[in-house]
Amino acid sequence: MNENAGLGMLLVLLGGLVHGSWALPMKRIKNWQWENYWLVYSVFGLIVLPTALAVASVPRLLEVYQRVSWGTLLAVALCGLGWGIGSTLFGLGIRRLGMALGFAIILGITSSVGSLLPLVTQNPGELFSRRGYILMSGLLVVIVGIWFCSVAGGMREREQRGADAGAAGRNIVLGLVICVASGLLSPMLNVGFVYGQKIEQEAVSMGGHPVFAANATWALALLAGFLANAGYCLYLLQKNRTWGLFTGAQVPAGYWLGGALMGLLWFGGITTYGMGAANLGKQLGPVLGWPVFMAMVIVTANVWGFITGEWKGASRKARSYSVAGIAILVAAIVVISQGH
Repeated sequence: MNENAGLGMLLVLLGGLVHGSWALPMKRIKNWQWENYWLVYSVFGLIVLPTALAVASVPRLLEVYQRVSWGTLLAVALCGLGWGIGSTLFGLGIRRLGMALGFAIILGITSSVGSLLPLVTQNPGELFSRRGYILMSGLLVVIVGIWFCSVAGGMREREQRGADAGAAGRNIVLGLVICVASGLLSPMLNVGFVYGQKIEQEAVSMGGHPVFAANATWALALLAGFLANAGYCLYLLQKNRTWGLFTGAQVPAGYWLGGALMGLLWFGGITTYGMGAANLGKQLGPVLGWPVFMAMVIVTANVWGFITGEWKGASRKARSYSVAGIAILVAAIVVISQGH
């Protein structure tokens, strides 16, 4: 591995460590509803930070966009919108299943589909090549890992809720459906990163540094993703009449800081991944960097899940199924990474 690739892999791992921690502040925001802190996170993580970084790091940003075809801009925006819907479901899914299971299931699917989609959209003829077979095999392993995680989640819910076992069962099923849907949509951000290579080429030609050129792509994709996240938050704020929680006397000022911190950790992780992927190269970055990034996110989120007591009161059997499921998902990501 050359020096640039080595630095790229370190950045990908660091990005996964940061990104795997972004939902942690949610556990401290007790008096806000989901739509309150999710809207604050969306504003900071999907609008303020990406736009500010793109403007600061990409010279003549608006001119870069003007020099790229409308087709490319639309493709990146639509990918961002698809990811935005998946992101909204992500927040709802981990609220029901917790960080440990939610991250494992969603990102297990995201890593495999996120590696497979660029192949299908860019080089569909390779689907039945060695590379395609490896990626599809990895997807099958992901399904096995999800089954172990779902069994573990069902056990945990029944053991923690006791008499409310029926409600627990319904909750785990709904949580699984939401997480699977999120996992299928969330990889659109990586597909947008692939389509955005034309934007990055223009950014470099205008004097931008290759490592920071991806910021122009992130800003556009996340702007579209913000529309899905904010739209659903605004609907819930109106429906549940929770606007007042933003200014209520019982709400500490730290809640705003917590929502902003979620945005900082989320965007900081994805930006660091982007720099790492750029160092790995255009071909290697999206295919190898993405699953390694996902693996680190899963491991980090699960460490936080166990530390914060999500599995308190769960039996050893439930914990064993969870660990086995997570290990299988990480193994699937290792398999997928061989398809480069």
